[in-house]
Amino acid sequence: MVKRRLFLLLFLCLLAGSRIASADTNPQDAAALRSLMKKWTKNVPASWRKSNDPCARWDGITCDRNSRVTSLNLFGMNLEGTLSDDIGNLTELTVLDLSSNRGVGGTLTPAIGKLANLRILALIGCSFSGNVPSELGNLSQLDFLGLNSNQFTGKIPPSLGKLSKVTWLDLADNQLTGPIPNSRDHGSGFDQLLKAQHFHLNKNKLQGSVPDFLFNSSMDLKHILFDRNNFNGSIPASIGVLPKLEVLRLNDNAFTGPVPAMNNLTKLHVLMLSNNKLSGLMPNLTGMDMLENVDLSNNSFIPSEVPSWFTSLIKLMTLKMQSVGLSGQLPQKLFSNPNLQYVVLSDNQLNGVLDMGNISDELHVDVRNNKIISLAVYNSFTGETLELAGNPVCGDSLLSSMKPCTDLTTEPLHKPPSIDVQCANPFVETIVFRAPSFGDVVKFLPSLQANLSSKLNSCTPNNLGLVYSNDDAYLNVDIRACPVNQKRFNYSQVLNCFNLTLQTYKPPEIFGPYYVKAHPYPFHDKTSRAVLIGVVTGSLLLVIGLTLVGVYAVRQKKRAQKLVSINDPFASWGSMGQDIGEAPKIKSARCFTLEDLKLSTNDFREINAIGAGGYGTVYRGKLPDGQLIAIKRSKQGSMQGGLEFKTEIELLSRVHHKNLVGLVGFCFEKGERMLVYEFIPNGTLSEALYGIKGVQLDWSRRLKIALDSARGLAYLHDHADPPIIHRDVKSTNILLDERMTAKVADFGLSLLVSDSEEGQFCTNVKGTLGYLDPEYYMTQQLTAKSDVYSFGVVLLELIVAQPPIHKQKYIVREVKTALDMGDQTYCGLKDVMDPVLQKTGDLRGFARFLKLALQCVEDLGTDRPSMNTIVREIEVIMQDNGIRTGMSSTSSSFSIDSRTMMAAPKYPYSNASTSSTAFDMDSRAFEYSGKFPSEGSLKNRGT
Repeated sequence: MVKRRLFLLLFLCLLAGSRIASADTNPQDAAALRSLMKKWTKNVPASWRKSNDPCARWDGITCDRNSRVTSLNLFGMNLEGTLSDDIGNLTELTVLDLSSNRGVGGTLTPAIGKLANLRILALIGCSFSGNVPSELGNLSQLDFLGLNSNQFTGKIPPSLGKLSKVTWLDLADNQLTGPIPNSRDHGSGFDQLLKAQHFHLNKNKLQGSVPDFLFNSSMDLKHILFDRNNFNGSIPASIGVLPKLEVLRLNDNAFTGPVPAMNNLTKLHVLMLSNNKLSGLMPNLTGMDMLENVDLSNNSFIPSEVPSWFTSLIKLMTLKMQSVGLSGQLPQKLFSNPNLQYVVLSDNQLNGVLDMGNISDELHVDVRNNKIISLAVYNSFTGETLELAGNPVCGDSLLSSMKPCTDLTTEPLHKPPSIDVQCANPFVETIVFRAPSFGDVVKFLPSLQANLSSKLNSCTPNNLGLVYSNDDAYLNVDIRACPVNQKRFNYSQVLNCFNLTLQTYKPPEIFGPYYVKAHPYPFHDKTSRAVLIGVVTGSLLLVIGLTLVGVYAVRQKKRAQKLVSINDPFASWGSMGQDIGEAPKIKSARCFTLEDLKLSTNDFREINAIGAGGYGTVYRGKLPDGQLIAIKRSKQGSMQGGLEFKTEIELLSRVHHKNLVGLVGFCFEKGERMLVYEFIPNGTLSEALYGIKGVQLDWSRRLKIALDSARGLAYLHDHADPPIIHRDVKSTNILLDERMTAKVADFGLSLLVSDSEEGQFCTNVKGTLGYLDPEYYMTQQLTAKSDVYSFGVVLLELIVAQPPIHKQKYIVREVKTALDMGDQTYCGLKDVMDPVLQKTGDLRGFARFLKLALQCVEDLGTDRPSMNTIVREIEVIMQDNGIRTGMSSTSSSFSIDSRTMMAAPKYPYSNASTSSTAFDMDSRAFEYSGKFPSEGSLKNRGT
């Protein structure tokens, strides 16, 4: 009996030992993970450093019964570094997800091709660059491939056509070029991916034609997202035989020819073919009863009457057919569709009577620039949801003053619902919906929140908020989740609840395909016990020391406050309602009395007024020592003046550069807020360009003005401490002194960028229409590249000599449309450029200068050069063509009308001018559709 018990005990010990041994991670896998950890320089999970056994304790690691690593999932960890070749040693890996780690990048190692068991590869929202490795074609078990939102370049490898099991293929939002690979031309290609449901190739630089044999009826494709590329040729007719297709986005390419028949696509919800070069007859969409979002705008169809399918698509929510040659009268039945939310039919030939019946307040109708002669008005008509400007009906005296004829609707139909949440450490991630079916997101946002809340209920009961914004193509919804009964989420909660990268969440069908990007999250703020003890000890010693000197310090402080109140010119700051925030903090500026400035301007006589705007009036003055000055005097009671006064005096008192307008001093007395600048005699660049000042600028002088302005802005961005973003760069804010040296002026909207903001922060949009960075407008994320965009518009002004929005035409679009680099003299811009330049005939470096300007106005800030790069490029252009780059020249490159010199120059030290209107708007200002609104659509939204 005793021997039997001993034997049983020995057996149990051996069994326990074998279980403990089997719990240790496979050495090959453990070594591979440790090697990966060394390549990640920041934010590696704390659990990885505390334990030697990945399978037992490491966050993001899942193992099988044999202690082999099968899943590596570090979504949204804020990792930084590269992915080493050792990843190929995790041979049992089925899931690799490093999505939303923007700091992980470099070239993607071909060793991934060794992961023969991999089913999911998600590297979404990282920073991988270089070519997509062809070795990915070896992943025969792969079902999900997400490489979107990186920086990949080069061509798509044809080997991806070997991924016979893949259902999700997403290469969008990269810099990929070349054609879509196909088996006939490359041996393997996308036409072999019969199980694929998603072809997401949007937002790349892909080109060439799409072959007709790329699609066939055996495919399971649901989503084809080819938008925002450079595809040309005909739309393949084979698209019309895909039985399961739900979303088709081919917009913003260069497709030509007629639209093939698509009537068999009975499950199609979204059809977007806008901004191509399509011709032939208007497509017939009869029978496509599931369509909810149709956009055929800006194509070259044969002009035709309003098609009958306008009234037969009963599920239609959004209809956009701008500039497609539509004529005839719109049927009243169209507007009685209960699902319809958004109708854009502007820039066509529609005529007759516009009779919409008693339309819903939720229906927005844009029929600007047609030939509508009459409007049937009902008792319930308010005009809030109708845009009619540019139609003959607006000439009617009864209608000319109504809102549809005078203003454009630039605000959403409804204010966004308040479903945001606030807490100290919310987890934030953005769902980017690439093809929503509706026009009014506000109507559907509550249902999305309810749907998401049920999905995330285990993590965030009753603590989930949504905030949405539209860019020019997609719908962004920020999920904000707050932890319950704890300070912040731990990583396991984030991984289990919020990792929607792998499409585990199914939103309401109308929201369409999406992807997710997590925002950086502070998972840890633990302070070590030793540091904590040191802090406590130091605090105690500090309290004791402060106690010993307390009485003395209080007495000295009171005495100092009395002295400051006597000498501080801002001692009365805050006593008036227009004084905003704390008193200005200045480094060096002369304080003038009100009497000083009255004497210098002869009591602010009107004859000395040289400019006026939203801030107030600018006067020319002369100090007793003979110095000429410009005095910007704010309007009495102006809240705008109070904010700009504080901004400019704080900023200009700390920066000094020969290409920035200098601040001489200020006056803050008896309710007056005035800023005193050096006087700049030759007015603004816009006045010189538009002929107001009688100045003729030749090409070399324009290059010099561009260089001077760029130097001033580069100083603000890279040499000021802290850096400064101007936020209102425009030709009226560039002044020309007596030697025609350019100086950047008007810093009333400028912002200082602290180190914690890393050059990018969220702020209400401010700027001037025509110069405003579209990326900043849509995201409210301000960066120095927003100034670069505005400066790019100024560079184009130097070529065109017209305001950025002139006769309802936007300078950037007009230049890009006319561009022809084959024209060695004018690059195709002869019809739009300043005739003065054409007369001079000496345009050395013109093509290179134009290329630089177009780089500055790229849609994405990351594609624009820095101001330092712009300075160097203009210097090279001038040097290569024998043009001096110094700050002055002995020769005169300009001429001035003697009569103009006798008149007092108009001087735009105020941020608002007669030539362009500065504006300030929140995120609901207008839905950006890829086109700027016309001149006058956003009038007088004063900052």
